[in-house]
Parts: sequence; C-alpha cells; structure tokens
Amino acid sequence: MAGRFATGIAIVTTVAGGVDHAMTVNSFASVSLDPLLVLVCVEKIARFHDAVLEAGVWGVSVLGDDGEEASRAFATRGRTLEGQLDRWSHRRGTLGHALFDTAIATLECRTVNVYDGGDHSVILGEVVSADIPNDGPPLIYHEGRYRHLAP
Repeated sequence: MAGRFATGIAIVTTVAGGVDHAMTVNSFASVSLDPLLVLVCVEKIARFHDAVLEAGVWGVSVLGDDGEEASRAFATRGRTLEGQLDRWSHRRGTLGHALFDTAIATLECRTVNVYDGGDHSVILGEVVSADIPNDGPPLIYHEGRYRHLAP
C-alpha cells in the first residue's frame, strides 16, 4: 500500500573512516522550519547505517528526472565503496561529504537525534546549508517504478 504514495528520490552521502558512503533513499522528509530539520530513514543492516551514525553529518542530493542511473547505482547492495563516486560529478560540501552536481537541491545536515523505527533508524538532522544548484523536475518513484512529471 505504501507504494501508492509517490516520492522523490535522493542520494544521501557521508564520510566515515576516510571512506565515502552513499545510498539512494526515498524516505526523506522535511520536519520543521524553525529550526530547519529533515529526516532520513536508513535500514539498520545497510553499511550506510553505521557510517552515518559514526560521522554525525550527512549530505542530501535530491535527484532530477535525469538521475535514474545514479539512483539505481547507489541502491545496489554490496557494491564496492572504492571509487564509487568517480562516475558522478560532485563537489565536497562544507562538512566534507559529496554533493551531486546534477542535483536539483542539496542539503548538508548534522544529526541531532536518532529514533528506532523497527528495522530502520529515523535519523533527524538539522540543516546547516542548502542550495538549489539546478532547475528542473524531480525524479519520482511510484508503484515500484521510476516516473517523470508530465510537462
């Protein structure tokens, strides 16, 4: 039933132990405007889970409708971490993690709390910077498929 709810797609990044970690998510949401808070839900068995908790900071790159290939790549479990960002144009945010150059929005966040969410952790972050590097429609996920907004 939850698949009937259309969501945007983002890639969340962090650096732990000098290693880049990245993961595709569609469980990202705005929580509060004052202070500016967002959340992301991360499966507890994912490598990204321990890395983002250790780092305490993370980046969000909201994908535009041309981001399906990146979304699929960073949704692949067990991929090699070494050089995983090499194919994707990105810059380092002020907190050190990768932000994708093709994103339609980027945010840098500092973890303020972590909540148990069953087999996921709900990670609440305070936004320390945000940018809109590109204009364009978002990549959408609905009923198990990538979708695009009609013009």
